[in-house]
Amino acid sequence: QENEIKLLSAEIERLKNFGCLGVSPSLEGLRDENAKLKYRLNFLKKSLQEERSKSTKSMININSCLQEIFGAAIQAAYPDLENPPLVVTPSQQPKFGDYQCNSAMGISQILLKTREQKVSPREIAERIVKNIPANECIEKVEIAGPGFINVHLRKDFVSKQLSSLLINGVQPPAIGKRKKVVVDFSSPNIAKEMHVGHLRSTIIGESMCRLFEFVGYDVLRLNHLGDWGTQFGMLIAHLQDKFPDYLNVSPPIGDLQAFYKESKQRFDTEEEFKKRAYQCVVLLQSKNPDFIKAWNLICDVSRREFQKIYNCLDITITERGESFYHEMMKDIVKEFEDKGFVQVDDGRKVVFVPGFPVPLTIMKSDGGYTYDTSDLAALKHRLCEEKGDILIYVVDSGQSVHLQTVFAAGQMIGWYDPKVTRVAHAAFGVVLGEDKKKFKTRSGDTVRLIDLLEEGLKRAMDKLKDKERDKVLTPEELKAAQTSVAFGCIKYADLSHNRLNDYVFSFDKMLDDRGNTAAYLLYAFTRIRAIARLANIDEQMLRKAAREEVLVLDHEKEWKLGKCILRFPEILQKILEDLLLHTLCDYLYELATTFTEFYDSCYCVEKDRQTGQIVKVNMWRLLLCEATATVMAKGFDILGIKPVQRM
Repeated sequence: QENEIKLLSAEIERLKNFGCLGVSPSLEGLRDENAKLKYRLNFLKKSLQEERSKSTKSMININSCLQEIFGAAIQAAYPDLENPPLVVTPSQQPKFGDYQCNSAMGISQILLKTREQKVSPREIAERIVKNIPANECIEKVEIAGPGFINVHLRKDFVSKQLSSLLINGVQPPAIGKRKKVVVDFSSPNIAKEMHVGHLRSTIIGESMCRLFEFVGYDVLRLNHLGDWGTQFGMLIAHLQDKFPDYLNVSPPIGDLQAFYKESKQRFDTEEEFKKRAYQCVVLLQSKNPDFIKAWNLICDVSRREFQKIYNCLDITITERGESFYHEMMKDIVKEFEDKGFVQVDDGRKVVFVPGFPVPLTIMKSDGGYTYDTSDLAALKHRLCEEKGDILIYVVDSGQSVHLQTVFAAGQMIGWYDPKVTRVAHAAFGVVLGEDKKKFKTRSGDTVRLIDLLEEGLKRAMDKLKDKERDKVLTPEELKAAQTSVAFGCIKYADLSHNRLNDYVFSFDKMLDDRGNTAAYLLYAFTRIRAIARLANIDEQMLRKAAREEVLVLDHEKEWKLGKCILRFPEILQKILEDLLLHTLCDYLYELATTFTEFYDSCYCVEKDRQTGQIVKVNMWRLLLCEATATVMAKGFDILGIKPVQRM
């Protein structure tokens, strides 16, 4: 942008020399050209100013800053070394400083392997340290052991960043160009109830969307509903028999699950019904209006049930089921045929993808399409029509080979280049019961998601009453606390586990207010928010103090908390790369426990022991409380958890 501004300014000067600035009507073309250039110049300047003001407000990722500093130092110390290792991590113990650069060991090995030079890591570390450029964040460095570089941050730098956070609020880290992200999540099947298996995809997908939106990306949240296929034949045939007047009177299908089971039983046992079901599929796919109406009726019953769950869990999602891609499928088959990728196997049209043992079946022997065809059509639409820069599929681990095959087929045919476009499967494990087996009801059925959420509400209320919260909260506050705890705990229990692993679902554990649970964090957050309120310090006074007070970080617990608060952008950056949200949960738990250490050691509000009157308010410490709560609130928001002011 800066280069273009220079060029445009030069071009405007050149046009001025033509004497075209409002001189004569015959030079109107040049005048128009000049006006366009000026408009473009103003637009660019404004855009650059916005970009700069945004980046000055952005929270600084201290780890990235240190990586830049040490990257420059290594480049200066070893200018002819290609891609030297750059390892900067937070220190585990205060005696080793605040961060560590551990690149010297890696460089030592590279020098030995590529140049047969034996240089000790300590010597390399000394050379790196000598070349550290001038910067605003490092107080001092020390070389320890075999070549670890311990970094001590400047207190005034940390204090300044905390003040910026308090004045500007929690801003996303600067992450470059705005991108379009498409996230495929939840994706239940029409005519089947959402069960506990859909819980993980729904919760993980929603949280990922919130993170991408927070950092400023354009996010399209897609619900790839199973709303097309042969099962609709039997459902429509059963609908015609059970509610013959369905075209005029909306059928009262109360329990769609039971309706599905009835039609499936008839399909498996009645030959005549089975034939009619197949005819219904053909008529539906040929877009017969009566059959489209029947299909819509069935879909609407399901949609209403799904929406109840999405409302409970505060999920926002755009429906785009398999039916959306139906018309595109013939073109997909043709494109693979035209490029010579299709083989015919026993009447089926299949595509072999190098490196994958099982081919994709893009057309069945009867001319019908498959999940493979619709998944390829969805992939192409998201890449070529939606122009997605990042595509995330939040789907269980069991689909891993299938999705990797589909992605590889998309690369093979030239829809995208993985160096430019990121297409990722965010896989997750299954939900287990406390017996470590697949989570089922006592009768062996899959657990309905709506039943699970209702049980969560009941248990949350029991827990609040055990703690006698019903005696101190108003009915409205109690209800708010109930939903916050119930749905917050269910979400957090899922998100706090590494999504790649299976996890054990236990209401007792998730509602425990000790340890790394939402119940503990929500309670800690409410306590932090109450500190200023009980000291009669309102929001306006805190805002004024944030602009005027210097945050003193002399006590070791103040210093530890201040650094912990500022690690938030590093955490987000890491999740954007690996899509593992449990890192954010671990960080919030660490922040809450670090705050407790600070609060136990440092008086925020000092009171007279006899009268209980407030004697002194240590405003800089209240500001540390406020900064902690602000970061926790944003963390909760990304996880889809709603805290309450009183609990």
